Amino acid sequence: MGGPRGGARVRVVVVDDQQVMREGLVALLGLVDEIEVVGDAGNGEEALRLVAERRPDVVLMDLRMPVMDGVEATRRIARQYPGTAVVVLTTYDDDRSVDSALLAGARGYLTKDAGRAEIAAALRSAAAGQSTFTAAVSRRLVEALVRAAPPPSVTLPDGLTGREAEVLRLVARGLSNTEIGAALFIAETTVKTHINNAFAKIGVRNRTEAAVYARENLI
Repeated sequence: MGGPRGGARVRVVVVDDQQVMREGLVALLGLVDEIEVVGDAGNGEEALRLVAERRPDVVLMDLRMPVMDGVEATRRIARQYPGTAVVVLTTYDDDRSVDSALLAGARGYLTKDAGRAEIAAALRSAAAGQSTFTAAVSRRLVEALVRAAPPPSVTLPDGLTGREAEVLRLVARGLSNTEIGAALFIAETTVKTHINNAFAKIGVRNRTEAAVYARENLI
């Protein structure tokens, strides 16, 4: 994904149907030097028009809105404008909301109790092609993957260990090494070791190829 280069500002569109919240987010992000708000919208349909006109790096997206909700808008942006990432910022963190947003293509998921620094960090990460989730969302992803994991008696492909398979599943979900370490309660250096070993076993060179492998073989 083509994010900002050479220290350029991250160009952001803010989408929320509540005017007070939307104006507050615009004002809040206006205090962050490396972020430039290039537009704001009150629903998903308006957001799509803005993305088409201004091609932002990231859309900060609410979920529940009139006319077109955030999930459908995220799905369309991911399909039509792959150079623009979506970070969800919502009141809701239930399984249905999280799953719907991530399946639609959201790059990050935050709740509205997040502070300015956390939101700004998520926007920068999304523009750089990385993902950011709240701790609660990360735990849900891990729990879902553990539930979906094959029983210990099942032989994993390509000689993968159970832990390597877990790490690859989380890579496929878009988690960073730091987030994987926090979710699995292991050090980030240990995550890197598992990733390097897994990459060698399955014959891939990067996280994108590893994610494809995991979706086809482990999820």
